[in-house]
Amino acid sequence: MQAAAIVLCAFALFSGTDVIVKLLTERFAVPQVTFMVTAAAFIFVVGTAMVTGPGQALWPRYPALALVRAALLAADTLLIHYAFAALPLAEAYVLAFLSPVLVAVLSFALLGERLSRVAWIGVFLAFSGVIVALKPGIAPMNIGHAAAIGSALLFAFSLVLLRRTQTNESDTALVATLLVVLGLLSFGVTLAGGGFAAVAMGDIVLVIAAGLMLFRGHALLVRAFRTGEASVVAPFQYSQIIWGCLYGALVFGAPVEIHTLAGAAIIIASGWLVLK
Repeated sequence: MQAAAIVLCAFALFSGTDVIVKLLTERFAVPQVTFMVTAAAFIFVVGTAMVTGPGQALWPRYPALALVRAALLAADTLLIHYAFAALPLAEAYVLAFLSPVLVAVLSFALLGERLSRVAWIGVFLAFSGVIVALKPGIAPMNIGHAAAIGSALLFAFSLVLLRRTQTNESDTALVATLLVVLGLLSFGVTLAGGGFAAVAMGDIVLVIAAGLMLFRGHALLVRAFRTGEASVVAPFQYSQIIWGCLYGALVFGAPVEIHTLAGAAIIIASGWLVLK
């Protein structure tokens, strides 16, 4: 229950970050938005580490594992930001909902966690939910859909890897390593894509708000997966569909299609079957 409460807060913060990212991608290239938000989050991480403890907390005790996890999450973040720019929030979230199911499968394969026959039915049900939500062959597909699916897979790998992380590893170090790798990656992609566009003061305020939510969201996510089992905590990502529908309607005026809701319901049901 403690892990569930923590991860619910984490995903609520991530949804707030996603809304701001989608707003910013209307005026800036996706890699630049990712870099700006990441830089703001890193400032919060460093400031918190300096105030609450020694600066050494920013350096991981097991750098190889931390760097691999950070690389997975960095690529995942860039992909999902591309998805947010190309798709309605609710549709991007539907594809991201594959992560909990993928976590359960990977936990079974890599960590030896139990996966029952009913759970396997849930796994296959999840992929049928994706077919219902996207209506392949009927509704047009674009690079945003591929980016969202790739993001879900990378996110699942990163969460399973988090279960392998030593318990004496610093939470702050895990978050800081991620932000450094993500910042370097997005900075390089931005330069390769033509450089940075000028930023207005109002956009800077949005970037700071998104950075703060990103920092706190990752800190809570790390703590949640330290507290509970990966296959139990991950399905609470489904709470994001509530925020996706709400923000999509209020902020972007995007209606939620019936087939999207139906697919989301099937994928959510599959996630709960996996828990069996």
